[in-house]
Amino acid sequence: MVLFKVSRVETTPFDGQKPGTSGLRKKVKVFVQPHYLQNFVQSTFNALTAEKVRGATLVVSGDGRYFSKDAIQIIIKMAAANGVRRVWVGQNGLLSTPAVSAVIRERVGADGSKATGAFILTASHNPGGPHEDFGIKYNMENGGPAPEGITDKIYENTKTIGEYLLAEDLPDVDISTIAVTGFEGPEGQFDVDVFDSASEYVKLMKSIFDFQSIQKLLSSPKFTFCYDALHGVAGAYAKRIFVEELGAQESSLLNCVPKEDFGGGHPDPNLTYAKELVARMGLAHLESQEEPPEFGAAADGDADRNMILGKRFFVTPSDSVAIIAANAVQSIPYFSAGLKGVARSMPTSAALDVVAKHLNLKFFEVPTGWKFFGNLMDAGLCSVCGEESFGTGSDHIREKDGIWAVLAWLSILAYKNKDNLDGDKLVTVEDIVREHWATYGRHYYTRYDYENVDSDAAKELMAYLVKLQSSLDEVNSIVKGIRSDVADVVHADEFEYKDPVDGSISKHQGWVAYRGFFQVYWFHEHILENAFELYWDIMSLGKMNVYWFHEHILENAFELYWDIIMSLGKMNVFCVFRLSGTGSEGATIRLYIEQYEKDSSKTGRQSQEALSPLVEVALKLSKMQEFTGRSAPTVIT
Repeated sequence: MVLFKVSRVETTPFDGQKPGTSGLRKKVKVFVQPHYLQNFVQSTFNALTAEKVRGATLVVSGDGRYFSKDAIQIIIKMAAANGVRRVWVGQNGLLSTPAVSAVIRERVGADGSKATGAFILTASHNPGGPHEDFGIKYNMENGGPAPEGITDKIYENTKTIGEYLLAEDLPDVDISTIAVTGFEGPEGQFDVDVFDSASEYVKLMKSIFDFQSIQKLLSSPKFTFCYDALHGVAGAYAKRIFVEELGAQESSLLNCVPKEDFGGGHPDPNLTYAKELVARMGLAHLESQEEPPEFGAAADGDADRNMILGKRFFVTPSDSVAIIAANAVQSIPYFSAGLKGVARSMPTSAALDVVAKHLNLKFFEVPTGWKFFGNLMDAGLCSVCGEESFGTGSDHIREKDGIWAVLAWLSILAYKNKDNLDGDKLVTVEDIVREHWATYGRHYYTRYDYENVDSDAAKELMAYLVKLQSSLDEVNSIVKGIRSDVADVVHADEFEYKDPVDGSISKHQGWVAYRGFFQVYWFHEHILENAFELYWDIMSLGKMNVYWFHEHILENAFELYWDIIMSLGKMNVFCVFRLSGTGSEGATIRLYIEQYEKDSSKTGRQSQEALSPLVEVALKLSKMQEFTGRSAPTVIT
């Protein structure tokens, strides 16, 4: 038994250790500075209650990016020094973000132990390597990201930290071999348990989906399949699930060997960065000579994001979550008893809203960040949720889950083709999407990303938009000067969210402009005080079947919203601007444009064609080029 002692190491604070949307992300050169990682880890321990640390079980793993193995050894030594009882590490330090959530929620150690939290080493979809990005975030005992109350405490601690605890003489642990290594310290036994990275996650997936029906689909000679892990951690699961469990050909896997630098690529599953998959699926400018597969998908670095493609057909993430929700009960055994509710992030299109209305489901619109979905799930209010940034998931864990989304789509395809596998033509991804548009209407949607913008310039642009919202006359004068065929902006504000579970309020979550023909009031804290005005707006339109404004108003607000606004087509989201919290330096400005089309004869246009007038207005209204110097976005989705 190796004995270790605890040292108190003096340190001084570093500026800028504020967690973003999901953790702290910086360049590797920042993290490798002496004390930098240690300060953040100790600040996290100090932000947690004693029972979450002393005698606790923690998971420490990540997406395998450069510096991960060194960081794991540092955190193990700090965990030992802070009185943690045991640390669980995925073999080779690899665990996808969704797998970490599953391990926290599902794994039971040989001694009956359960994890109370996790340090996840990832910068998600950001590039990796010695000159690229590294990241760290803490997940709680429910398997989800730390809430703002904890991340705020962590940040405050980073500004005052003066020392951290370290078991300096604890030897490095071999994380390449599955085994339990025991040590002895001042507070007794300390163990490091290196376990198989995939077994817990695969077991969970098999409890959710009908693997036999998916296997039948994949074995059909008419169905071809392709999955691209972009050299991220998804590769640790792809062969196990798609090949060994479901019978796909190994040749259908692309870039499924995890690499510290993601093979020199950008592990972001979109049409710009997943070049090889996009070409294979027939969506590149220069098409491949080979016939594209029927179904393709990609993952990001830590396997929590996904991109879904059909043959020569791209499925927007906003449509993807709506289609999964619309088909979940029939196609996925886990949901056979029905959905508790659905939710989306604010900048995600309203495609999911329409499904919620048709299926009479609870619906929630939250800020960007999976922790907001987690609260709803823990309260039993939400089953399926998604973000436009290629994140989709359900209440099986408390993170978005890229492989889960792929299996959900394969389940829907298997269900739609269950009586058709021997027929002349299979129901395709494109067929499913177009059928969905015919039923629910289409939300034309696009996102423009301006990456690594000067932070001050980005803040000035957002401040300018906030100032504009106080004068809609000025806004509409500008709009009409740009395009006379674009409807007036009827309302603009910064998105603010009051969590229905814990009552916490999140402000300044993005700038939203709505367009239409009359002003209505959003259904939150203003609904009662503005009820009389809203009533007259309704009456003047001749909409007589409305709810009276007394005790029923709050419970029926969502239905009222749909009856009045969406069915009459009087108000649509026009554009959203927000600063992303996922970059490692500078700022990323994201612009989202949306237009709803209910007429099925008009749902077949190209998105860029349908949205070009709104894009032109949004860019000129925001003075994007003047503030940022950018004449074009980095990425268009």
